[in-house]
Amino acid sequence: MEQLWAPWRHTYIAAAEPPTASDPCFICQGLAGQEDRASLIVQRTPLSVVLLNRFPYNNGHLLVAPRSHKGQLDQLDAAELLQTMQTVQQMVRLLDRLMHPDGYNIGLNLGRDAGAGLPGHIHWHVVPRWQGDTNFMPVLSDTRVISQSLDALHELLVTNLRDEVTP
Repeated sequence: MEQLWAPWRHTYIAAAEPPTASDPCFICQGLAGQEDRASLIVQRTPLSVVLLNRFPYNNGHLLVAPRSHKGQLDQLDAAELLQTMQTVQQMVRLLDRLMHPDGYNIGLNLGRDAGAGLPGHIHWHVVPRWQGDTNFMPVLSDTRVISQSLDALHELLVTNLRDEVTP
């Protein structure tokens, strides 16, 4: 039997309580910092930001958010909403070119009861999907197999973003 090693998931699994709206916002903390790699920030635009999901559902799982700390869809002005959606569109193009997924799950969890792990800062999940990417691991052992490290994915995306047009 082979052993699956995913040590980055320990922090998530061992958390005593889920985050609340009063907890520090990891998106805002990342934006305030100078080290994008440590914060898993892939791209900053004037009104949006792209981060790697620290606890991905699948390889290439990204978070796209407005730079401003807003928790509700109707709090975004037209420019923020447009640039955030253009950034989602840009990330899909980039992932298509680099990873060749067969499809995507792109969604927004609005509110804690809808599954928002960070209810105070709205963000969209961009999750690449491949035919056959679901298997017995999540069903039998509540484990996902992620085939690429976050560092390697960050490097791949940041390096290749130079070829993309920023919204």
